[in-house]
Amino acid sequence: MELITPGFGLVFWTAITFLFLLLILRKFAWKPILGAVEDREEGIKSALASAENARKEMENLKADNERILNEARAEREAMLKEAREIKAKMIADAKGEAQTQAAKMIEQAQTAIESEKKAAMAELRNQVASLSVDIAEKVVREELSNKDKQLKLVESMLSEATLN
Repeated sequence: MELITPGFGLVFWTAITFLFLLLILRKFAWKPILGAVEDREEGIKSALASAENARKEMENLKADNERILNEARAEREAMLKEAREIKAKMIADAKGEAQTQAAKMIEQAQTAIESEKKAAMAELRNQVASLSVDIAEKVVREELSNKDKQLKLVESMLSEATLN
């Protein structure tokens, strides 16, 4: 029955043992346990802070990447626009130069044709004059009294001239 109704001595020695154990735990175990818990808590806090900083840095990097990408796109568009303008200018310049050269060639051809035409006309005049002189010379050589003969001669000369 002693276990059912504890005596004063048992309670006293149990209380002293509990207090002694509590003092020993307080001196040797609580401080390291609480220190480990605090260290663990600080580690978790610092890990959370590091994770938050990394998240913010990732957001900043993402924003920077987006900005750089937009700048690169804008620069590419500007370069393409400039290339199109240069291409159009080169084509326009080439067309203008080709038209100028064509106009010069046409003008030179017209000048050459005109000079050839003038030379041909001069040649024709010379031939006509020479032919006229030949006819006149032959007519004068024949007797001037015989008119029928002169007319026949002139007609024959004219027929020869048209055949050549």
